Order: sequence, then structure tokens, then C-alpha cells
Amino acid sequence: MAFSSYIRYSFRDAFRSVARHKGIAFASVLTIAISLFILGATLLLVVNSQYLVSTMESEVEIIVFLKTDLERQDSLALQNKIEKIPGFHSLEFIPKEEGLAMLEDRFGKDTDLVKALGGINPLPDAYRVKATGSDKVSFIVAEIEQFSEVESVRYGKELVDKLLAFTTWVRNVGLAVIIGMLLAGLFLITTTIRLTVFTRKKEINIMKYVGAANWFIRIPFFLEGMLIGLLGALLAGLVIYLGYDALISYVIKSVPFVPVVSDHEVLYRILTLLIVGGTAIGALGSVIAVRKYLKV
Repeated sequence: MAFSSYIRYSFRDAFRSVARHKGIAFASVLTIAISLFILGATLLLVVNSQYLVSTMESEVEIIVFLKTDLERQDSLALQNKIEKIPGFHSLEFIPKEEGLAMLEDRFGKDTDLVKALGGINPLPDAYRVKATGSDKVSFIVAEIEQFSEVESVRYGKELVDKLLAFTTWVRNVGLAVIIGMLLAGLFLITTTIRLTVFTRKKEINIMKYVGAANWFIRIPFFLEGMLIGLLGALLAGLVIYLGYDALISYVIKSVPFVPVVSDHEVLYRILTLLIVGGTAIGALGSVIAVRKYLKV
């Protein structure tokens, strides 16, 4: 048999087998679709969680208060020291005059704090510092506190600790779910193909006895597994695409202050991963299922 004819035969045989066992095939496609949907939803959750954390990280600020008796030139000279700290991202110098003006704005335009304080500005110069990530904040604070020009340092320690804990939790849970769903999909494909192979074991044994090569027997089942995995992935991808689009529109309209990933490029990459992964799991499952019956 010519190779091209055999490929056509293999595809026909794969589709015929799916149609013949349509109940099992439908249940497998549906179950795989659910597994891949959960996998895709988990990936989107992880991506959005990381985006949320990175957005919140950009808002975390370290406020450095300098000593009140420090000369302005010494206050400005501290900038070079801070910029050399590993994990530093950016800073803003806040002179004490600006700090007093900001304080007056909080109390209202009619409040004259300078007059109330007897013409003396008790506020120190300060720096507003940002780190490259929340995991760098504690280190930067520890370094800044060692400078002799610094009186005190304030930052959202509880927020930083919660961000780190949340990021770790999401990554660990997401990884566990992803691995679990991949194994579940592989098990379902293997079980489905094994049932199909079992109903045709006599045919396979006959083919083996007459000298058929293993690859000749394996390819139709290989294509059947790929087909089931692909159908499940396409179904899951369609639901995720439509559902995520609706979710994004709802979030933007209802809670616009919550940051979400609205870039469809990210969604397309996840859908591509699901389709390729579902097809690959189907192929691998068929290889595992057929191997036992090729040992004659």
C-alpha cells in the first residue's frame, strides 16, 4: 500500500472509529473540554493575578524622612546613595516646603499652617522611592535605614508581605491545577483509546501475526487520539474565548478600578497552547493505550 493511500486509510479509520464509538468519544471530548477549560481558566487566573500584583507593586512606595537639621545639599546628595541600592527603580525628592504645602492642601485652602506653627516648618526633607518589585522592598528599606542622614522609613510592610504571599499562593495552586488537568486529560484520552483498542484486539492480533509493522497498526489510533484531543481543545477554547470577552467587558464597566489583562494577544497564546496541548495529549494517550496490544 502506497504511503499516501495508507494515510488516507488511517484518517478514514480514525473518523470511522470515533463515529462507531460516538457515545464514548462524545463523553471523552466533553470531559477533556472541561479539563482543558479548567486549565485555560487557571492560566488566565495566574496571568491576571500576576498582572494585578505587578500593578500593585508599582504603587508600593518607600517614604524616607531625613533628619530635620540636615542641610539641603546633604539631602540632595543622598540620592546617589539610594540609586546604587540593588532593586532600586525610581525616586522623587520632596523638599520640606513642598511637604508643608501638601499638608495644607489636606487641611483646606483656608488653613495657614505656617502661621499656626509660628513661621517654622517642622517637616523634614523626604524621598519617595520605588523598587523594581515587592520582593526588593524590605532589602531597600534595610539599606536606607543605615544611612546617617535618615531619620525614619515608612512603607506598606503588611501590603508587601500580603503581595508576596498572594503571588506565591497563586503560582503554587496554579501549577498544581495545571499539572492535575494535564494528567486528567492524558488519563481520559488513554482510557478512551484503550476501550477502542480492546474492541479491536483480535483485529490487531491478526495484523501482527501476518507481519504488519507496529507503526502501521498504531497510526489510526494515534490519529483518533489526536482528533479527540483536538475536538476537546477547540470546544474548551471557544467557551474560554467567549466567556473571557464577556468577563472583561463586565469588569471594565462595573469595576473599572480592578486591573485585568485585556490584551487579546495573551488570550490567543493561551488558546493556542490549549489546542496544541490537547492534540499532543491525545496523541500521547493513544501511544500509551496501544502499546500493550502490540506485544504479541
